[in-house]
Amino acid sequence: MTTTTKQQKNQLILVTGPSRSGKSEWAEILAMRTGRKVVYVATAKADPDDLEWLSRIEKHQQRRPSTWETIAVPVNLTATLREYSQSSCCLLVDSLGTWVANLLEQDSPGWEETLQELKHSLLSTTDGTIILVAEETGWGVVPAYPTGRVFRDRLGQLVRQLGRIAQPVYLVTGGHVLNLSSLGSPLPD
Repeated sequence: MTTTTKQQKNQLILVTGPSRSGKSEWAEILAMRTGRKVVYVATAKADPDDLEWLSRIEKHQQRRPSTWETIAVPVNLTATLREYSQSSCCLLVDSLGTWVANLLEQDSPGWEETLQELKHSLLSTTDGTIILVAEETGWGVVPAYPTGRVFRDRLGQLVRQLGRIAQPVYLVTGGHVLNLSSLGSPLPD
């Protein structure tokens, strides 16, 4: 399995897997390998009352090189992608699951519009590399509450659609990286 990325225009990479599998670490390695300026797009909302969450955010921050620019983008991901669409930097978006959770109050038509705007902004990037980190939440039982089902379904839909346009797509699980693009084929639309 080849694990290096090629320097090319408009490269979109998807890194997915379960919790604590090493997704973020793998995405960070890929970002470093691009040789480009890295802009870390953090989708988490820092809640000053949630010390455990703040600790998780801090661990992520400590692992990243100090030369990386970090921007907090809990909701306006599409606008951020558009802003950097002409840049030759590497955008590392961590994570799509947190971003979806931040938008759960959108109704279905609003979500569909947001999803289409995101895909359009990803496809219209003219230079640089975008690395997206996404959780796989649908491997367990169907959530017993409606909001959990909406989250799981929206994230699953998002990851599936991005998996069709990203190259390569990596699955990180059990501390191992699998290049799904070389091991399998995407499902048809």
